[in-house]
This record gives sequence, structure tokens and C-alpha cells, in this order.
Amino acid sequence: MADFFAFINRMKYINRWGLMRNTVPDDLQEHCFQTAAVAHALALIDAKLFGGELVPEKAAVYALYHDAPETITGDMPTPVKYHNEKLRDSYKELENAARERLAGMVPEELRDDYRAIINFEEEDSAYAPIVKAADKITAYIKCVEEENSGNADFKSARESILKTITGMELPCVDYFMKHFADSFGKTLDEMR
Repeated sequence: MADFFAFINRMKYINRWGLMRNTVPDDLQEHCFQTAAVAHALALIDAKLFGGELVPEKAAVYALYHDAPETITGDMPTPVKYHNEKLRDSYKELENAARERLAGMVPEELRDDYRAIINFEEEDSAYAPIVKAADKITAYIKCVEEENSGNADFKSARESILKTITGMELPCVDYFMKHFADSFGKTLDEMR
């Protein structure tokens, strides 16, 4: 049996932001979709405006599966995951084992292809900064949405994530934030 897609389908049951009060639940499946859309945009912006050579479609696929190991490990809150070096290294080892287990759920003739996608940070590391930036941007968007819903619990997270995004010093990220980020704070009527 090839259980890979059944496991991927279970991403919708993994809730994010476990330590935070959420006005709107955020699951791993929608997060990965949103991250893929933003990673595609970042790679396209980078290629069209800044001479980058990343393929937007590849960036989207890598981002679509970037948190796939969490179907096995669950979502570890960032403050816990990075609390200390020993915990971070242990979790990284667990994620690597989960990646290998997922790759093993694909028929042999497709295994190398999916292993390369799931392990893109090692296999095709040029995409890692774009996917990481997209991941941070989607976290920032979540914070903005929560704050707009009156949830002050996300204020310091938004500020911290924005500082991280700004510190990335990637022109495509700066462009995205300048041209698209403010829209996420608008109501539907304001967007029309």
C-alpha cells in the first residue's frame, strides 16, 4: 500500500499555533497551500524583477510539502522547538526520520522524486530561503488576521515575525511586503 497521499490528506487535522488563542483555526494543509502560493510569487518576483534563476513552480511544490513531516510529528510550537540547542537538534532528527518514513510510503518508482521534494533543503538548497520567507510571510499574515479580529495575543508574534522578515534582506520579500502585505489587513469592502 502507498499511504503517502492519505498521510498528506491528514494535514488538515493538524492545528497550528497550539500555544496561542486563535479566533480562526489554522491547519497545516491550508498553511502549506498559502505558503506555496507565496513561495511561487516570491520566486516569480525574484526572476522577473531581480534576475533570479529559481523556477516559481518548483518553489511552489517545495513549499506545498515543506511541513509534510508534521503529519507524523505533529506541529511543535516555535518557542518550544527552538528553546535550546539540544531540543532543536532532537526535533531536527525526528523531522528527518519522518521525511524518510514519508518517502517510504511512495511506490519505489516514485520514491526518489518525492524524497527530493520532501528533502528539498538538502537536495535543492537554493530554494530554502524563498520557502522559509514564504513560511514567515504566511505566519505574519495569520498574526495580522488575528489582530484584526481583536486578538491581541498575536501582537508580539507579528512584531517578531516582521523583524525576521525584514532581516532576511531578500529583494523579492521586500517587494512582496511593500506591494501585498497591507492588503491582508483590509476588510472585504476595503479590497473592492
